[in-house]
Amino acid sequence: MTNEGPILHADLDAFYASVEQRDDPSLRGRPVIVGGGVVLAASYEAKARGVRTAMGCTQALRLCPSAVVVPPRMAAYSAASKAVFAVFEQTTPLVEGLSIDEAFLDVGGLARIAGPPRAIAAGLRRAVAEQVGLPITVGVARTKFLAKVASGVAKPDGLLVVPHDRELEFLHPLPVERLWGVGAVTAGKLHARGIRTVGQVAGRGEAELVELLGRASGRHLFALAHNRDPRPVVVGRRRRSIGAQRALGRRQRSPAELDEVLAALVDRLAHRLRAAHRVCRTVVLRLRFADFSRATRSQTVSRATAHTDDILAAARALLTAAMPVIHERGCTLLGVALSNLDDDAPRQLELPFDQHTPGALDAALDRVRDRYGTAAITRAMLLGRDDGPAVPLLPD
Repeated sequence: MTNEGPILHADLDAFYASVEQRDDPSLRGRPVIVGGGVVLAASYEAKARGVRTAMGCTQALRLCPSAVVVPPRMAAYSAASKAVFAVFEQTTPLVEGLSIDEAFLDVGGLARIAGPPRAIAAGLRRAVAEQVGLPITVGVARTKFLAKVASGVAKPDGLLVVPHDRELEFLHPLPVERLWGVGAVTAGKLHARGIRTVGQVAGRGEAELVELLGRASGRHLFALAHNRDPRPVVVGRRRRSIGAQRALGRRQRSPAELDEVLAALVDRLAHRLRAAHRVCRTVVLRLRFADFSRATRSQTVSRATAHTDDILAAARALLTAAMPVIHERGCTLLGVALSNLDDDAPRQLELPFDQHTPGALDAALDRVRDRYGTAAITRAMLLGRDDGPAVPLLPD
């Protein structure tokens, strides 16, 4: 029996920036910022100077004046992602994509033909470097949670194997922020109780964590602190939610500007929803404020829908309710997510266009976009407006 794996978490390093450095040798070893008004990605050379994703480029250049700013090339990132996932699938058929630049791989059944998980992970890193030209970090562990933690610790361009008999020895000294679900708010609550490491979380009783964080979060963190994560690698799982967001920078935005951003996000998401033949029941508005705090608002609609107007009406109601807080604290990021997704039977609307037929306008717009591209038709309020790059995604 091996003392390794069987789960790999493979995560490309500073993905967008790495693609730019790969394609332009003059950028290698230099701090690179991908973006325009807002940082979409930063190379590790730029991160070392304090540059972070979603930061305004003006602030980023103050921190790192020598950085080279390059515009995003989404088609190049999408092609690189497909090439990397082809390497994943050459390694094992059990691949669960998390995003365009990371995935879980189960290699538990490959010992006789490919060797132990450590050797498979090393071969995967070589194959990605040779075939795609990109650095990738791999964590190897018994659970998905620990494999992801291991890859985070090993970055950049590393390989870290956590043996079964040393799991808690590795996990417990790490800061609580390494636990899934621990953001700034939860970390603050834990720190206030003197809990700063995963080991200290594990040492507290589950009841205490439930009292502090609530039933779901308390039980979740207690289980992870003991590396209890029974989830298998799942192939072909459909998304439970889809979302899109737009970083706005620190400039004050008017209600009309925020509404335009919201409409563009909803248009994009509703088109994706219909293309995947799915419907949603819950619309979620995500906000980040100028003080870096975040807020989430949600509304469940009366019936499952994929109609743009229904989704936009719910999103606008949420934005209107949040406007007093936005006026007070400023808004630096606006996002929309559609959750409680369900399958919807494919529908073709071949009748002559009738604006009074439910879904007729959506279907007509979808046909134009599918044939001529998503930029071929838009709302009048969005004419001449830059909606930001369409981030490449895994298939819905």
